Amino acid sequence: MNKEGSFRGIFIVMFISVMIALFWESFPVVKNFVHLILDPTAGVLLQGNLTMGMLFVVLIISLIMTLTQKYLTDQKTLREMKKEQKELQEEMKKLKENPEKLMELQKKQLEFLPKMMKVSMRSIVYTAIPLILFFRWFMDFFSALGDPKFFGFLSWFWFYLLGTLILGAILRKIMNVV
Repeated sequence: MNKEGSFRGIFIVMFISVMIALFWESFPVVKNFVHLILDPTAGVLLQGNLTMGMLFVVLIISLIMTLTQKYLTDQKTLREMKKEQKELQEEMKKLKENPEKLMELQKKQLEFLPKMMKVSMRSIVYTAIPLILFFRWFMDFFSALGDPKFFGFLSWFWFYLLGTLILGAILRKIMNVV
């Protein structure tokens, strides 16, 4: 399998994801199908104990995202690229007094960005649509509950975002994912 990825696939998936989000209410078939799957699974978890259920759902989503990132991206290439970027940054720190050489190194560093994005964003092709479907379901689910607050002040979105940032970082560290 080619793990390098391409921007074309990412753009197509992102376009489909945006269309799903925008037309969620217009296509009840998609909405009803997602509810059919998530109401008896994630919905049951959330109805038991909202905070613990949401934490568990966030953990599962973070785990899936981390595994997808680990196995569908070229981790070796990403590590090499990050190492090269770190070396360039160290070199750039030494050359602060030489603007010409510094500009040359900055150009070289900018050349990494498109390739690094292609390699690191490959997993989006597989996870963007399910995440959008989950987000739309979350919106329906929590609005039906009257938009409850986690810990008294966090909306479901902020709880999810903070949870995935924290749990994702922990999981990436444990699983050695770049």
